[in-house]
This record gives sequence, structure tokens and C-alpha cells, in this order.
Amino acid sequence: MGLFGSLAACSKKDKAPGDTGAVGALDRVNGSAAAAAADTTPLKGVDISKLSADQQTKFYRLVDSLTSPCGKSQTLRTSALQDTSCKRAPFAVRFVVNLLEDEASEEQARDAYVEKYQTPANDKPVKLDVSKAPHVGAGPDAPIRIVEFFDYACPHCQEAKPVFDEVIEKYNGKIAEWFLMYPLGRWPDSHLAAQAVLAANAQGKFKEMHTMLFANSPRHSHDNVTAYAKEIGLDPAKFEADLVASAAQVDADHAQGDGVNVESTPTVYINDKKYSGPMLARYLELWIDEELAVNR
Repeated sequence: MGLFGSLAACSKKDKAPGDTGAVGALDRVNGSAAAAAADTTPLKGVDISKLSADQQTKFYRLVDSLTSPCGKSQTLRTSALQDTSCKRAPFAVRFVVNLLEDEASEEQARDAYVEKYQTPANDKPVKLDVSKAPHVGAGPDAPIRIVEFFDYACPHCQEAKPVFDEVIEKYNGKIAEWFLMYPLGRWPDSHLAAQAVLAANAQGKFKEMHTMLFANSPRHSHDNVTAYAKEIGLDPAKFEADLVASAAQVDADHAQGDGVNVESTPTVYINDKKYSGPMLARYLELWIDEELAVNR
């Protein structure tokens, strides 16, 4: 999956062909910006050896023009080299390097940085009620708390599942992930799939049904989910009763999503703040490492 393919999401409404939902606009770097002189003095401890000469020039232009990730009136370069109080700076530099390594344009990298570090709406904590939500990983006191709004028929949610599985395994004991149901309305059986996983959770089989629903997406009719329940060993009568009862919880989760302006899936929050990076393990890990460093 390419970088900007990994930024794709399933929306409530269909997008125009070719619109991937990427963080940034397409490359809009004009000739004068591209030709601007760059201070190529290396940043101590920053490895840019994987970047081409052109990408290195873009990197230096970016670190000298982007402002501090800590809200200060100084450049990213100054924050990284001189401001030890700005714990986010080293991670912000690595974020830019990663984007360029993944062949983001200069403008795409700039837009992604602004989205992460300079968009007030993303910096505002969002409190979500996960008391009834299934979860995996560590307990509620974990230093990293992930909340995901998703739709079992969304192919981008399906692609994200193994990414989250990998990250949770790597940070064993440090991450808890909660799942909030957000059927988009684009697939007729998404609501029923969400009910089915909650019904399975009532019998302690969330992970099994979660995996089954994605593996067979979007085949989520009543006959389908009943067959999946049988395959993973659920009590049929209890499953059917819980399937009906869980409809209200799916609606409540969806209402929470509407309340925080969820427009697409997957929508992810890490420690109550919206995640806006690529849905790739190395970017999630960078986000998590930053949170651990800042909040230790």
C-alpha cells in the first residue's frame, strides 16, 4: 500500500474517482518555492541518508520553514536543536523524514505536519464513552489508549486491522484499543455486523467474531453472522437475543461519532486526540512513541 493510499478512508458519501482522502492536497509547490535556497546544515542525530538529494533539499526547506510543534514562535530546526523543553520536536523531525522517504511531495509533507501539529481541532482532547465498548490489549490504565470508529464493510478498516494488531503486539501491555461501531450506511448489513460483534462480546468472543467479520467482509447478512457465531462456538439462543439487544448500543456508538464529527472510517483517537497520519505501523508507532515521551 502506498503512503497516500494508506490515508484513504470510507466516507459517508462516495468520493470523486481518484480522491483518496489524503491528508494533504496534491503537490502545489510553485517554481519559486522549489528554487528557494535551503540551509543544508545537518541536524545532529537526524539520519536522512535514505533521502535523495532533491528530498534532502526539501527536508531542509521544511525544517527551516515549519514552526515549532510545541506552539512556539521558532522553526522546527530551532526546536529540535535548541529547545530541550519541546519533547515533540525530535518526533516531528522524524515525521517529516518518514513522509519524504515515502515520496510525499514537499507540499504534502507540509500539509501533514500542519494537520498533526498546528490544527487546533486535532489538539483538543475528545472524551468518548467506551464503558460498553469491546477492547483488546491492556486495561483502561494503559499509557496509550486508542479508540477506533469503524465499519466492518469498509475495506480501509479491513486493511487497518492487521496494522493495529501488529502495533498492539509490539507495545504489549502499553496499549488498550477500544472499538466503537460506526456503520456508514453505505453497506446494507454493516449495522447487523456491528450488532453481531457486540453479541459475540457478550459471550467473551469479541476477537473471534471481529476477525471473522473482516475476513468475510461484506458478507454480513443475518444468515452469515449466524453461521459465523456457530463457527466460533457461540450459544445460538443467547447470540440471537444479544444480536437484537445490541442494536441500541450500535446506535449509541454512532451518535458518539456524530457528536465528534466523524465523517469516515477508520477514524482513530490516540489518548483522546484525533490521529491524522498514514494508517501504517511505523507512523502509528511514531505517534505512540511521542505520546509515551511527552507524557512519561
